[in-house]
Amino acid sequence: MFSVLVVEDDKTINKMMCAKLKQENFKTFQSFDGEEALEIMDGEHIDLIICDIMMPNMDGYELTRELRSVHNTIPILMVTAKSQLEDMEKGFKAGTDDYMIKPINMKEMILRVNALLRRAQIANEKKLVIGDTILDYDALNIKIGNDVFDIPPKEFYLLFKLLSNPNKIFTRLELMDEIWGMDSEVDERTIDSHIKKLRRKFENYSTFKIITIRGLGYKATY
Repeated sequence: MFSVLVVEDDKTINKMMCAKLKQENFKTFQSFDGEEALEIMDGEHIDLIICDIMMPNMDGYELTRELRSVHNTIPILMVTAKSQLEDMEKGFKAGTDDYMIKPINMKEMILRVNALLRRAQIANEKKLVIGDTILDYDALNIKIGNDVFDIPPKEFYLLFKLLSNPNKIFTRLELMDEIWGMDSEVDERTIDSHIKKLRRKFENYSTFKIITIRGLGYKATY
């Protein structure tokens, strides 16, 4: 069971968030400012923080900067009534991983929490597990049941990226920049060629599927 610390000085909102998280089988902890949050973290294992910005004693920006200054990589979902781009930019510069605007949609909150936890687990373990399929980032191989595939690095990174973000559409340009680098001379045909190779390799397996989004790029589903 994952533990989520809700840092929100509005007691009603805090209670509502915790209630929804508990309903989704998360263990919750409540705090009402950044200082109290740090005290809780000293004595409890926390997997993710949902953090308001405007709070007494220590606000959300300060809390996030404090955690990042000691290289704490815990996922942080920042929540605020502020919707100005400058406020979002300040939050991301402080080190938050995601951002939500009040009033909070509880279903969206759960989706974002699950996505952040999934990415954190992938980053920590460098393995992605989908049913009987295991992508091992360090070994650059994919195991499906008893079958093991050693994959060329670029193909592996491309598939790992797509499967780490199921149903998210990536443009060819985004994939080129991330996998090959912005200064690379590869073009869109390189992406298409790698996708075709991956599809051929795994055409007899149903664990995942790479879908072409016409005019945009690709996404993966499982």
